[in-house]
Amino acid sequence: MTEPGREPLADPFTVHRSLLFTVAYEILGSAADAEDVLQDAWLRWSDADQDVVADPKAYAVRIITRVALNKARSLGRRKETYVGPWLPEPILTGGDVADDVVLADSVSLAMLIVLDKLSPVERAVFLLREVFGYEHTEIAQMLERQPASVRQIAHRARTRVRAERPATQVSPTDVRSAAERFVAAATTGDVQSLLDVVSPDVVLVTDGGGVRKAALRPIVGVEKVLRFLLAVQPDAPTQFRIVDLNGGPAVLAHIDSQLDSTFTFEVVDGLVTRILVQRNPLKLAHLDEVRGLSRGESGA
Repeated sequence: MTEPGREPLADPFTVHRSLLFTVAYEILGSAADAEDVLQDAWLRWSDADQDVVADPKAYAVRIITRVALNKARSLGRRKETYVGPWLPEPILTGGDVADDVVLADSVSLAMLIVLDKLSPVERAVFLLREVFGYEHTEIAQMLERQPASVRQIAHRARTRVRAERPATQVSPTDVRSAAERFVAAATTGDVQSLLDVVSPDVVLVTDGGGVRKAALRPIVGVEKVLRFLLAVQPDAPTQFRIVDLNGGPAVLAHIDSQLDSTFTFEVVDGLVTRILVQRNPLKLAHLDEVRGLSRGESGA
């Protein structure tokens, strides 16, 4: 019970919802699973003795992290039987996400794919330290580990991420240009315009989840990629729209007014090096609203 004269604690899951969703989404790579985690975590907060909670925000992040880690372990088993390549679930984001370079990079599909190669604990530690700015001692308390152990995990995770994804400045202008040329090629047949910005060794990764037509393994090389895209082009009219997905320009494709797929482009030195196509209907179901994302301030 709240002591007489003491204001009841504000619900941190309402006050800090953007931060908590961001933590869960970055650990899981799935908006649907992040929402489930938020709900489970809120129930745990409701059952807690809130009068003894000194820092509701830190306590909420701690609960979110633990519930997300449990969810990540079960997702790992699910991915073992997944049909074809597994890609993260894309989300619609606003311009404020693109303005935060660290946040935009951390929620990009390219980074989420790299993070998926870490163990759940490595991923959580890396994100809490490198993205959300928590100290090793704070993370140790959240995960009930020794600070020295957390430092080792953070170092190992940081080394693996840097090896998989060297730090490069990706120009949003270059990505938008690639998206525009892709739309032009798809709608007018101006394939040459697209070829001008595609690397000869471009990689196409498609996620159909065993439900929609997709390649069961990555396709390498511009000619093979173009042949595949032409082969799966639907007969029905397709509408393309450029939007912000995961902090950067991407393309939504609608067939008969139904969302069919998303196209995300990785650009290095002005050339498209990888095209990520999401077609799994379950991973497209939450693209009807812009997601509020935030890194928060660990010391606030």
